[in-house]
Formats: sequence, C-alpha cells, structure tokens
Amino acid sequence: MRSAEQLIKKQSAIPQTGARTQATVWFMILGIIFISANLRAPLTSVGPLVSIIRENVHISNALAGLITTVPLLAFASLSPFIPKLGRRYGVERIILISLIVLTMGIAVRSLSGVVTLYVGTAILGFAITICNVLLPSLIKREFPKQMGAMTGIYSVSMNLCGAIASGISVPLAVGAGLNWQGALGVWGILSFISILLWVPQLKVSSKSSAVDSTAVKNQQINIWRSPLAWQVTLFMGIQSTIFYVLVAWLPEILKSQGISSSQSGWFLSILIIASLPFAFIVPVVAGRMRNQRLLVIITTILFLSGTLGLLYSSTHLFSFWVIILGVGGGFAFGLSMMFFGLRTQSAHQAAELSGMAQSIGYLLAAIGPVLIGYLHDATHGWSVPLLIMVCASALLGMVGLGAARNKFVDSV
Repeated sequence: MRSAEQLIKKQSAIPQTGARTQATVWFMILGIIFISANLRAPLTSVGPLVSIIRENVHISNALAGLITTVPLLAFASLSPFIPKLGRRYGVERIILISLIVLTMGIAVRSLSGVVTLYVGTAILGFAITICNVLLPSLIKREFPKQMGAMTGIYSVSMNLCGAIASGISVPLAVGAGLNWQGALGVWGILSFISILLWVPQLKVSSKSSAVDSTAVKNQQINIWRSPLAWQVTLFMGIQSTIFYVLVAWLPEILKSQGISSSQSGWFLSILIIASLPFAFIVPVVAGRMRNQRLLVIITTILFLSGTLGLLYSSTHLFSFWVIILGVGGGFAFGLSMMFFGLRTQSAHQAAELSGMAQSIGYLLAAIGPVLIGYLHDATHGWSVPLLIMVCASALLGMVGLGAARNKFVDSV
C-alpha cells in the first residue's frame, strides 16, 4: 500500500497526458492490477485440466495443446493492429471493450462441446491481445518516472493470479464438482470486476487520446526495419514459447514420473509463484542499469539448468528444478516487458514495439505447445521435447544479449 501511495505522490508531481485526479490515478493503478490478473489465469487454468478435457471431449494430445495455442495465434495475428485502435478510439476505451469481450469469451468457452471450447478460447485470446499490447504503453505514458515499479506490479499481478488459477483448477473441477467447464468459467467473475474498476478511466480517455495523436505525428518510425526491435521480438517470442510449453505440458511431464494430477497442478503453481519476486524486482533493477546483459545471462543459466534438471535428475529434486525454472521465467518476463519501454522513447513507440514483438513473438510461441505435444506422441516420451527446450533456452540468451544493448529502436 505504501509503494502505491508513493507512486501516486510522484505521479502528481509530473505532467499528465490527461486531466487525471488522484482518485483516477488510484483507480488506474487498481485497474491495471486487476486487468493484469486476467491476462494469464484464463490460460494457466487449462494446463492441469488437459487430461480431463481431453477425455471428456475426446481429442488427441496435439489438439489438447491447441487449446493453449489458439490464444497465442490471436496474439500473433492481431497484435500489430492494436496500437492503431488505441490511437483512434482511445487506449482506455479499447481496454474496457476488451474486458467485456474477455468476459464473453470465458462464458462461451465454459459451455459443453468442442466447438464452443475453441471459439470461446479464440474470443478471450483476442481480448487478452489488446491488453497485452496496450498496457505497457499505457504504463510508459502515465508512469514514465516509475516505469520499472509499475511494470513489476503488472508482472506480479499477472503471474500471481496465474499461479492461483493453475493450482485450484483441479480442486474446483473435481473437489468442488464444477467439472472443467465451471473451473474455467469462474474467471469470468474476475474480468467482470475489472470492468467496473476501469470505467472511471473513460472520463479522461478522450483528452489523453488527443494529446497522444498530436505527439504521434513527430514519432513515426518503421519499427519493422529496426534490428534491435527484431531482437526484442525474438526474446519475447522465445521466452513466451518456454512459458506456454510449461503451462501446457509441465503437469503431464510430472504425471509421467508418477506424480498425481492435483500435485502436478500445484507444481505449476510453484513454478509461477517462484517467478513472482523476480517479476517485480527485475524490471526495477533493469530500469537502473545501463544495459541488461547480466540479467540476460542469469536468465539463460536458470532456464538451461532447470530444463536439464527435469531431463536428468530424480523426481525427488523436481521441486527444486521447477523453482529454478520459475525464477528464470520471472527474469525473462520482467525483461521482455521492460524492453518495450527501455528500447523506445515514447508511449507510441512502446505500443508499436509491443505490437510487433507480441505478433511475431507469439507466432513463435504458438508453435511450442503443439510441437511438444506432437513430439511426445511421436517419441512416446519427454526426452526429445525437453532437449528442444534446452536449445530454445540457449537461443534466448543469444538474442537477449542484443536486445539488452543501451540503444533505442529508432537509433541509426
């Protein structure tokens, strides 16, 4: 609470892009926290329920992996268009619409049947895409002096709720008797609360949009021609691939080693919880460093050691390696979110870089769960899929060293 109060005091001391009062800043911070909580819970709640869903609707492992991949395809195909929507209609207004669409998508996905499962997943994927792209630029615009702290708050809220979602999915579905439909549908309550908290932002969104539109005229660049932007994009894509593969298949990997369904779900929660302190700390630290190469090196070592640990160690040490992977995920996600602001000079550029990175990045990430599911079906084991993850971790370090340079995407 004290950190939030400090943010508001600092925020009141700098020029604002719109007529924001202290109350609307409070609601914005609270709104960002709740919106962030919606960005992973609808996805991480699926992993522990994959086997239940697969048996109920009679689909293969590859098709089950597609449940996680469909939102990633939405992220990839729609992200480049989101910054234009934000500039034309107002960032706050578009975010509100996305929350309404998200609630609808969660409801549709929770209906029985294969068709509604995938249609609802696609709808909520579209809604999450909007917030994924616009929230980093909103933070850069409204909290330019506290970007690291706000990015950390945004990251922690997202990962904490994601951890809770993965941990309680099986208990809700089996223990509480909600079945997989109810266990996935409860997250509509959270998105509805977020709608109510975000409504006050509409009062100043038109003024903010007018200021942004004027500023954008002098900030046009072709982000797609920037080598640095491509390095940030690849870093985003590879770290997302690793995360979504773990979300989709870590419970199944652990169950193949004799761990129960409910326990495997909590292992996924442990992974995400382990990332929380670092998802907050890393953005703050990264914002104070001249470059972030040391953080990239640490991230790579964590991912490599954690994946090799799952591949070669005994089950007694799995909890340790899961924690290591979680810490690596916290580093990687915090860095990828900060790169949008650190490598750009304006909120407009941050939105463009975010849109590009999440488009190409999530297109790469979308391949992950399906590929890993296919390789598991083809090899009847998890050794080859985990070796692929080792290669991905090494590649993450290579592109991350480029993305961590102290430059801007519009630099010559």
